[in-house]
Amino acid sequence: MEKVPILVLVLLLVPTATAARTQDGSEDWGYVEVRLKEHMFWWLYRSPNRVEDPSKPWPIILWLQGGPGGSGVGIGNFEEVGPLDTNVKPRNSTWLQKADLLFVDNPVGTGFSFVEDNALFVKNDVEAATDLTTLLKELFNRNESLQKSLLFIVAGPANSQGRP
Repeated sequence: MEKVPILVLVLLLVPTATAARTQDGSEDWGYVEVRLKEHMFWWLYRSPNRVEDPSKPWPIILWLQGGPGGSGVGIGNFEEVGPLDTNVKPRNSTWLQKADLLFVDNPVGTGFSFVEDNALFVKNDVEAATDLTTLLKELFNRNESLQKSLLFIVAGPANSQGRP
């Protein structure tokens, strides 16, 4: 349960870290530079129920928050489907029981994702989609188990009450 404070400390001290992971390997998080000076934040949880079976690839759910501009890492993770609630207590029911979970703060400028120059903020859906595709390519190319997973993309509401 001390993982979240450690994550916050890492983010505050090293905001441009490319990736970090828990000691047990159950979580990875970090940044991908999706375009020059544009950094998108992601957080991956591996299910404790994960089974490596070539005939039944383990699913991964990419959670994107609505809005646009809602933090998937903050809202989707802690208020909706992640393993811990907003009080950093284990959730009784989490999608992590059936799949790995990947939360992304998309587009850049949302949540922990950031740009180094305000002129670089995303201006349209095509740029947002291109950035997200760049992030996914980077993550999946460096992780063979993700390449074998079934990818499901889910978009949640802008906040936990379903309002934009």
